[in-house]
Amino acid sequence: MGRPRTNDATVKERLVDRATELLATRAQESVTVRAVATAAETSTAAVYSLFGDKEGLIAAVRDRAVASLFQAVTAVPTSEDPLADLYALAVAYRRWGREHSHLYSVLFGGVQSFKPSGAAVGTSDPVRPLVKAIDRAVTASVLDGEATAIAVSLWVTLHGLVTLELAGAFDTSTAEAAFRSTIHATLRGWTTPEVFRNLRHDEPAF
Repeated sequence: MGRPRTNDATVKERLVDRATELLATRAQESVTVRAVATAAETSTAAVYSLFGDKEGLIAAVRDRAVASLFQAVTAVPTSEDPLADLYALAVAYRRWGREHSHLYSVLFGGVQSFKPSGAAVGTSDPVRPLVKAIDRAVTASVLDGEATAIAVSLWVTLHGLVTLELAGAFDTSTAEAAFRSTIHATLRGWTTPEVFRNLRHDEPAF
């Protein structure tokens, strides 16, 4: 019987799967090439053949996470209401985090991790749809501020909420209420004075 192939697509997928699981539950420095290869039931040679080294494997895991999140947020439809669209993007981000907690942990386990590599740079940036929606809202005089500053404010708030939820800081009902009220408050804080006055009198539709 010949030796099992160590460089085919199936082995590559399995290595990325096992690396994702290990990186989500252990410190990055403790995840060795041997540990991933053992978990994937292959050899360390397969890792080096397919990814070059450990950093190449970790980059592949990050790229998968970035692409998955990008797919989730770009699937959000655009409406005539910029605030509703921004809220929908926040909902999509939270849903992705809850449904892909392993990938979320890998992607946001460290600030330096949120960087796609190779061909993924610039083509699958999950922040791009958010900035685009914010640009629309600023152009429509719904939000008042610089798009990047607004995006950072919203993303930091959203990331904090999802991270706390995944860590078990909230029960289901508390998490839902905290998400809705906090995202609404963050968006209201960036609205133009006229829009803000209207939102103060009416329950936000977004």
